[in-house]
Order: sequence, then structure tokens, then C-alpha cells
Amino acid sequence: MRLVTLAALSALTAAAAAPALAQDAAAPAATPAPAAQPAPQAAAPQGAPTDQELSQFAGAMQRLSVIQQQISGGQPTTEQQAEMASIVENSGLEVERFNAISAKVSSDTTLQARAAVAGATPSADGSVGASVTDAEAAQFATAMASISDLAQQLNGAQPNEEQQAQMASAIEASGLDIERFNAISGAQAQDEHLRARIALAAAQRGE
Repeated sequence: MRLVTLAALSALTAAAAAPALAQDAAAPAATPAPAAQPAPQAAAPQGAPTDQELSQFAGAMQRLSVIQQQISGGQPTTEQQAEMASIVENSGLEVERFNAISAKVSSDTTLQARAAVAGATPSADGSVGASVTDAEAAQFATAMASISDLAQQLNGAQPNEEQQAQMASAIEASGLDIERFNAISGAQAQDEHLRARIALAAAQRGE
């Protein structure tokens, strides 16, 4: 019987909102799923996952999370393994390909971020998140990286004038104006897809 490994898909990366330039930036969190041992005869296909495959992978992982909670770090039963294999195959992926993608995602932060984007509900039409371009997502990620140390020092307190000026300078250096930064910051707190896109932009920039 082919076994499904569940050693992939970190928790969706969520940057904290930053109202009026005074908010901590949350660090990306990774929660690997428990794993079942693969069958010795299974040869995992090679090759970088496509966007479609990552979407299928993310969809399967969402359904598999229920079984993961039941397993709680232990080994799945034969019945659970069969259910897991069925979920994966119903996603459109072969079990071997799922395992190969799982291995790649678990060791590649950019693939983790791409999978998170693929698995997130798209931003609502007409929302701020839907209007954010890829360039703006990258600029926001850069700005957040620039102000993260100062935001952590503030720990939720209001910045003084000098700190406000430092944060404003860092944000504007990213290419965003303050108003747009605050709009994106406020939107991503409630927009899973936007958060995932920003995390992907940060991963692609090596942040």
C-alpha cells in the first residue's frame, strides 16, 4: 500500500497589522505536519511543483489536517492511511507526487509561501487586498523588514516623533507612501490571501 507522508506545508505566514506605523511585525511561523513513513518502493517524481500542483497540494493538506489532529504525532492506522491516500488522489495528485512535493515544500520557504498563496481564499473583489499589485506586496514586505526591529522595541506603544520619522523614512524608501502602507497593513490583518502574497514576496527577496 502506498503511504502518504505529511511532512510539509507550514502554517500560513501572517504578518501583523501595523496601524499608524506602530505595530510589531510577526515572525513567520512554521508548524510541520506529522509524517507517515513512505513505502520503500515508491520513487518520488522529481521536478519543481507547478502552481496548479501547489494548489492541489494545499487543498489536500487542508483536508488532511483533520486526520493530522487525530493522529497527534503518532502513526496512522491502516484505515487512516487509506483515507489519506484517497484525499490526496481526489485532489488530482498521485500519492508519490504528493510526497515529492511535500518533501520540497518542507525544505523551501519560497515553495511554502507559494503553497500558502495557492491554498488561501482569494481577496474579495473591490477590496484593498485585491488591488495590491505584486510590486506593492514586495514593497510592503521590504518596509516591514526595515521597521521590524523598531516595532519590536515599541512593543505596542506609540512611537515618539523621532521613531515616527524613522519608520516613515523606511517605508517611503521601500517605494510606498505612508497612506498606502497603512491601507495595506490594515487590510492584510483580515485578508489571508494578501498576507500569503506578502509572505511570498518576502521569501522571494530572501527576508
